[in-house]
Amino acid sequence: MEEIHWYALYVRMHHEKKTAEQFKALGVEHFLPVQEVVRQWSDRKKKMTVVVIPMLIFVHVTEKRRIELLKQIPSLSGTLMDRCTRRPAIIRQEEMERFMFMLDYSEESIHFSNESMKPGEDVIVIKGPLNGLVGQLVTLNGKTQITVRLEQLGYATVEMPVGFVQKLSANGK
Repeated sequence: MEEIHWYALYVRMHHEKKTAEQFKALGVEHFLPVQEVVRQWSDRKKKMTVVVIPMLIFVHVTEKRRIELLKQIPSLSGTLMDRCTRRPAIIRQEEMERFMFMLDYSEESIHFSNESMKPGEDVIVIKGPLNGLVGQLVTLNGKTQITVRLEQLGYATVEMPVGFVQKLSANGK
């Protein structure tokens, strides 16, 4: 029996939501990171659902099924590759769970960056809607933020009051 893994697939620009609908119709477990944001125009404000990582969608499938999907769905253009092994990058289950949790429960908007960051202090959120999220405490542009690392992609960050976090001890508690 072939193992099921999380893969990040590249999607043609502005086809992320349509591709997610196709996956749903095919019964393919997938994750499209989206969030609600308020956009300001000169005459009005509008609440919109936007894609957090443009041109990327995650699927939880076997290697064989990943290849079938790439052939079957025209809007898919490839797979995120691991730079070291030159094989399709596998996103660890725990990283996906943390990222999904962050998106589901954060009241602040999530930002994504693939810039290199110096690892910070490991922390756990102890207050607020992200209570229980484990990540790293960093300061970006003078603001305290929690980061969740997706090994192959970079970091998802959310602004967080420093009083909402506690240093994670060496044993993980």
